[in-house]
Amino acid sequence: MTAKALRRFAFPDSIAARMALTVVLALLLTQAVSALIYLTDRSEGPPIHGPGVLIQRVTAIVQLVESTPQTDRDRLVGALDDPVLRVEWARERPPVRQDMGGGRWDGLRRHLRESLGSPARAILVEVERRGGPDGTRRPDGPPPGDGPPPDLRRPFGPPPFPGESDERRWGPHVRLSVQLTDGSWLSFSGGDPLDGPFRLLRFALWMGGVVAVIMALSLLAARRFTAPLAGFASAAERLGVGEGSEPLPETGPRELRAATRAFNRMQGRLARFVADRTQMLAAISHDLRTPLTRLRLRAELVDDPEMQRRMLADLDEMEAMIAATMAFARDDAKREPRGRLDLADLLQSLCDDRVDSGHDAVYDGPAHAVAEGRPVALRRAFANLMDNAIAYGGGFTIRLTLEDGHARVAIDDNGPGIPVDEFEKVFAPFYRLERSRSRDTGGVGLGLSTARTIIRGHGGDIALENRAEGGLRVTVTLPR
Repeated sequence: MTAKALRRFAFPDSIAARMALTVVLALLLTQAVSALIYLTDRSEGPPIHGPGVLIQRVTAIVQLVESTPQTDRDRLVGALDDPVLRVEWARERPPVRQDMGGGRWDGLRRHLRESLGSPARAILVEVERRGGPDGTRRPDGPPPGDGPPPDLRRPFGPPPFPGESDERRWGPHVRLSVQLTDGSWLSFSGGDPLDGPFRLLRFALWMGGVVAVIMALSLLAARRFTAPLAGFASAAERLGVGEGSEPLPETGPRELRAATRAFNRMQGRLARFVADRTQMLAAISHDLRTPLTRLRLRAELVDDPEMQRRMLADLDEMEAMIAATMAFARDDAKREPRGRLDLADLLQSLCDDRVDSGHDAVYDGPAHAVAEGRPVALRRAFANLMDNAIAYGGGFTIRLTLEDGHARVAIDDNGPGIPVDEFEKVFAPFYRLERSRSRDTGGVGLGLSTARTIIRGHGGDIALENRAEGGLRVTVTLPR
């Protein structure tokens, strides 16, 4: 797994995943602390029974078997036998290689006899060594040298009886045989306890199952809590590209409801602002056309032909500026529906129109490139960029390249270029570079403004750069 993948796993992007990861990490930490306390509190090889429980169970079983006829004892012992405490009944004395003695085992016999109420009852204790040369258990016997064998010194927990120094505990290696009143024998030995060799594996599986359930529930709850954020982001994206939407439902936690309420108010204010601006521009345009018409009539009455020509040219320019301003405002607020379109075909058709008009226009790119947008608006934006390249660069070459999720359109001309410090200024409405543009060859300064407004309304952008070989390059990036 790469470092990037590890970082993505440790720091996921989604809120739901982070919330679930936080819950799971907290759970794992809690379980780890609990497991540490559990494992350190218990020594290796935990006893099957504590001494008190062992004596009580053995006493109860002995008394129950003694009160049962011999013909039924096999079935009774079979029912009493379990994996934790193995129970066997035999009519004869079991073979015992060595009956263990010493303070620990004598103490066990003494306590068991007291519990049975029989001070002279015969009780045998045999201890098997673990891990012999052949891997089998062997009976415990006198040590070959001074002191007990090392494997018998290993502690199995605290002493079962107060004051006893022997720390060996009851377990699978100990066999206890008790003689019954009729001369038969009951033998007890430790079986394979539930917390034997596979204790840690079972514990790990249990923890894994708990973590899986908690993770599933956490993800479900986190997705439910964060689901409104997806609608919130989608509505914000639509608003950013000029598409209105219905007010979002104010659901979810208190903070999310407050954010949704603020977004709905902002969306309403923006819609009212655009509508008010368009209405104001329409009113100004209507009010200006009337005095312009009167001025045109009066200019027709001027006797000086040169003065008349200049006045009519100024009036034409004013009307063109008003018309361009209205078109700019209408396009900004237009609600043309978005749809799938062939961007390559649109660019080729615009180039063909300019070639038919006698201009130098070259298209370089794929024959087809499907994108999403408003066809009329995009056609006007690219037409403005192409016309600027023709007016100030004499012609252009347009290149279309497709990238991951984006379409990149580069328009190169052979003009003088633009100073770097003017790159942003030329997008301002009515701004014109006087040394390269004039009213005789240029428009009113709304071409680039209109184009950038349309492109940004589609979620893209426009960038300018001067080419090393001369000329200006206009790069348009659009999402597909």
